[in-house]
Amino acid sequence: MPAPRTVLLTGAAGGLGTLMRDLLPAHGHTLRLLDLRPVEGEPDAIVADLADREALREAVRGVDAIIHLAGISLEAPFEKILRANIEGTYHLYEAAREEGVGRIVLASSNHAVGFTPRPRGDDPLIPLDTPRRPDTFYGLSKSFCEDLAQFYWDKHGLETVSVRIGSCFPEPTSVRMLSVWMSPADGARLFHAALTAEDVGHTVVYGSSANTRLWWDLTSARALGYAPQDDSEPYAAKLIAEQGELDPENVAHAHLGGHFVNDPPIWPY
Repeated sequence: MPAPRTVLLTGAAGGLGTLMRDLLPAHGHTLRLLDLRPVEGEPDAIVADLADREALREAVRGVDAIIHLAGISLEAPFEKILRANIEGTYHLYEAAREEGVGRIVLASSNHAVGFTPRPRGDDPLIPLDTPRRPDTFYGLSKSFCEDLAQFYWDKHGLETVSVRIGSCFPEPTSVRMLSVWMSPADGARLFHAALTAEDVGHTVVYGSSANTRLWWDLTSARALGYAPQDDSEPYAAKLIAEQGELDPENVAHAHLGGHFVNDPPIWPY
């Protein structure tokens, strides 16, 4: 698949969206930006709610692909999650179907499988076919979105790469994050691979760098052409000295989803 000429980036004002706005153009993608809020420094960005189906249809018209990052990225009451993440993603898929967009790169999350026990010692990496075990309403919404993507591929031929993102920040900030961190540069590499790989159908991948302490299997991501360049290990000594090693008796340390399983951060809006 040739590199898309124009990619709609939803959630462009958010943390991950801001990072990708800076990094993806170097991979040859022209970005059209959309967010619920104005995007700082981007006067041409589309300001629209995912509930506004006419605005969404106008936003997707003429694009070659979509990177869908918009929505609530922490825990929230189910009613808010339903509107933003479940209904909003459905509206986006309908707009893409109606306008003939061929591919979506969907921000799923490790929290779709957050209650999965983390690997210890010589345990194998967590495979893609591990049963989904969401740790929050947020994780539950990402499970739904993966199924929505599969349905739109099977029913309508709309391709999706669902990326179960770990933690994409300039550097890891916790000992847990040493295992699930995705550097911004690797995030852009993975999104580029997801946009340009041939014949993806509906493909689910884990999204992280090639961390020494990696918990999950990156095989399906690498099959897209993703070649991660970064590793969290240079940050390990400092973080462990400050926070200590993970405690297997601590429920937040024992599961893939970390503190989302017992004390999730709450969406502030």
